[in-house]
Amino acid sequence: MRRTTSRTTTAWLALGTAATLVVAGCSAGSGVNTGGGSGTGAGTLNAAIAGEPDQLDPHKTTSYMSFEVLENVYDTLVEPDENLEMQPALAESWTTSPDKLKWTFKLRKDVTFHNGDAFTADDVVYSYDRIIDDKLQTAYKFDSVKDVKKVDDYTVDIDLKTETPNLLANLGSFKGMAIVDKANVEDKKIGSAPVGTGPFSFESWQRGQSISLKANPKYWGGAPKLGGVKFTFVKEPSTALANLRGGQVQWTDNLPPAQVTALTKSSNPVVKSVPSNDYWYFALNEKKKPFNDVRVRQAFAWGIDRNAITEAAKYGAAQPNQTAIPKTSSWYYDYAPYSYDPAKAKALLDQAGVKNLSVDFMVTSEYPESVTIAQVMKDQLSKAGIDLKIRTEDFNTWLADEGSGKYDGFALSWLGNIDPDEFYYSQHHTGGSYNFQKFSNKDVDAALDKGHTTSDQAARKAAYDQAAKLIVDQASYIYLYNPNVVQGYSSKLQGYTVRGDRAVRFRDASLSS
Repeated sequence: MRRTTSRTTTAWLALGTAATLVVAGCSAGSGVNTGGGSGTGAGTLNAAIAGEPDQLDPHKTTSYMSFEVLENVYDTLVEPDENLEMQPALAESWTTSPDKLKWTFKLRKDVTFHNGDAFTADDVVYSYDRIIDDKLQTAYKFDSVKDVKKVDDYTVDIDLKTETPNLLANLGSFKGMAIVDKANVEDKKIGSAPVGTGPFSFESWQRGQSISLKANPKYWGGAPKLGGVKFTFVKEPSTALANLRGGQVQWTDNLPPAQVTALTKSSNPVVKSVPSNDYWYFALNEKKKPFNDVRVRQAFAWGIDRNAITEAAKYGAAQPNQTAIPKTSSWYYDYAPYSYDPAKAKALLDQAGVKNLSVDFMVTSEYPESVTIAQVMKDQLSKAGIDLKIRTEDFNTWLADEGSGKYDGFALSWLGNIDPDEFYYSQHHTGGSYNFQKFSNKDVDAALDKGHTTSDQAARKAAYDQAAKLIVDQASYIYLYNPNVVQGYSSKLQGYTVRGDRAVRFRDASLSS
C-alpha cells in the first residue's frame, strides 16, 4: 500500500481524497495529556500515533493513521500471519477449481458486526461490489475478477478472468479490503463511526485529540484481553517518546529516528526495529521534457549517494537498495548497477543535451522523511549540475499535483507489500493505477503480465526479476532504501508483536499491573 496520510483514482493514492493530517499542538519534548493512567480505567491501552486519520471508511481512506485504527475494528476474508503467509480470517477455508479460475470461500458462522447484525455472504458480496462499482481505493485489486457471487449464506464464489496467484494477498493484505456493514454505509456514518466485526468496536472520536475503541466481547477470535485502545494524535516524535517514558502512553510508532539505535538497547520502554517490505523511492515525470529521456533519469540514479541518504533519513534503521523488494524476501533480486558518480551523471546530461537543469521536486511536511531525502539529494545532485528546487506542500495539495502531473519529481514510499505483484504492477505497468510518472515499456508490461497470471513460483520469480531489472535500468522509479518498522512500548504491554507489514494488532495484547 502507498504511504498516505502513502501500501489515486482507483488505488491507494486517490486524487483529491487523500488524508489531511490534523495533529495535536504539542511542543517538542513536552508532555501531552493523553488521558492515560487511571483516567481511562484499567486495561485501556494508550497509543500515540503521528497524526489524525482523515476518515474511518476502510474502502475510502488513504491514511496510514486511519489503518492503524481500522486494523483493530475490521476483518478481511483472509489475513497475513507474522510470516506474511495468508491465513483464514472471516473465511475459515477456501478451495480452487482445477483451472484456478474459481475460488470458493467458506465463511465463519459465528460472526456478528458490532451493531449486532449477523455476518453472511451478502456482506462479502456487498463490500466487494461497493469497491468495484464505485471505483474505490482498492478497485485495482479486482482487475482480474469477473464476478463475486453468493452461493449460500456462508459460501462465496469469486470467478476470475485469468489465473491470479496473488488473489489471497489482494483480499487480505490490509484493511482497505475489509468487510463492511451495509447499514453503516447507507446511514453515512461509516467514515466517522465505523461498524466492523473486529476485536474492538468504535467508541468515540475527539477531533484533533484522540479516537477510542472498546473491546468486543463477542469477537469470533475470542474477547480481547484489553478493555480498550485509545489512539492519541501526537505529531512530534520527541513528545511521543517523552509520553512513553512518562507512562502517559504505552505504545507509539512515532520515535525520533536519531535515537532509535540507542533506544533499542532499552528494556523500558521496549523499542523494536524490524525489517519491513516497505520501500522509499523517487520518480520523475516522464510526460515532461527532459525527463522523458532515459539518460536524464539515469543521471539522477548516478547522481545520488543512497548510503548517505539512508543514514540521514533513518540513522541506520534501513537498508539501501536499488530495487523495491528487500533482501529479507525470497523474491529479492540482487541488482545494483548504480553508484554515486556525479561525473557520470553530468556526462549523461551532456549526451542528452541538457544544461542548467532545474527540477520542481515535491515533498510534504506531513512526512519529514521526504524533506530530509530531498535536502540530501539537492546537495548531491548539485555536483552533477542539477538544481533541485524543493517544494514543500500539505499532503492534499501534494496528491492533487501528483495526479495532475504538476511536478517534475517527488519522493514517497510504499508500505506493507507482501506479494511481488504489489511492488511493481500498478506502479510500472502501462496505465497502472499508480503509474503517475507515466512510464511505459512493452517488455516490462510483458514480464509483469506473466508474473500477474501464472502460479508457477519459479516462472513468477523470473518474470519479476526481469521486470525489476528493466525498471531500474529505465529509471521508472529510482529506489533508495527499505526502512525498518520501529515501534516502542511499555514493558507492561504483553502479547504484542512488531510486524514487518506494519499491521498494528492489539487483539492479543494485555497490560500487566
